[in-house]
Amino acid sequence: MTDAALCPRSLAEALGARRADPDAVVVAGGTDVMVAVNRGAQPRLLDLSRVPELKEWRRDDGSTFLGSGVTFARIADGVGGLRPLQDAARSVGSPQIRIRATLGGNLGTASPAGDGIAVLAAYDAKVVVAAEGATRTLRWEEFLLGPKQTALRPDELIIGSEWETMRGPGVFAKVGTRNAMVIAIASIAVNLDVEHHRVRLALGSVAPTVIRAAEAEAFAADAIDWTDRERPLDDRVAAEFAMLATEAARPISDLRGSAVYRRHAIGVLARRALGWMRDDWRAGGW
Repeated sequence: MTDAALCPRSLAEALGARRADPDAVVVAGGTDVMVAVNRGAQPRLLDLSRVPELKEWRRDDGSTFLGSGVTFARIADGVGGLRPLQDAARSVGSPQIRIRATLGGNLGTASPAGDGIAVLAAYDAKVVVAAEGATRTLRWEEFLLGPKQTALRPDELIIGSEWETMRGPGVFAKVGTRNAMVIAIASIAVNLDVEHHRVRLALGSVAPTVIRAAEAEAFAADAIDWTDRERPLDDRVAAEFAMLATEAARPISDLRGSAVYRRHAIGVLARRALGWMRDDWRAGGW
């Protein structure tokens, strides 16, 4: 292959390059890959930063599509109506990192601490992947197999993510060792679907992959009076929701935090998030 083939200018060129050299390391923003390069690794790189089809985002017939090459800076500034995703984007690294880092990079790295992944799980998103002549769509939990493990085949690229656009408030929050530019010790993404009376709660950095807290979701959906957004949720409901979220977590202890602390953090975040969303629901007129 020529050097030019490793810097494709269209999706067709990118898929051809991927088929021809499946061992090349895919890079868009490079915020994860360049860490290894700076430590001495010398992989062949397939640079997707010039592929316009991967930078698309759109809403059609009640669904949202976000290309894998859309940067976190653009998400933070321009993807209106998607507050959890915008909040997550604003929490990713520094402004310089957000200008380069992409949601596709989060998916490709498949870290359970990936801020964007937690939000996609709460959206119940699907991951769109493609090879030459074939496209397939995987549910987020089918795509994410484990830490840095995905269902992506050697000849495939991540094209983007898509999900059903929900009507209702949402929240992303995380805790770390400092207030900014931090890898999450624990994170949550929550959505209230006021049209279909559903609650979705995703937990990050507390299991081998991002996970959903199904029992907490079902409890909250049953406890909320969907006909009266002015009716407050009492402390008992918030405490039970937090406890069920905590029970869903399967954390480990590492240099960034203990398993005990991670469970505690999930409970605190879940309790607070339920209150924040209730306030947003009242104020927003969803």
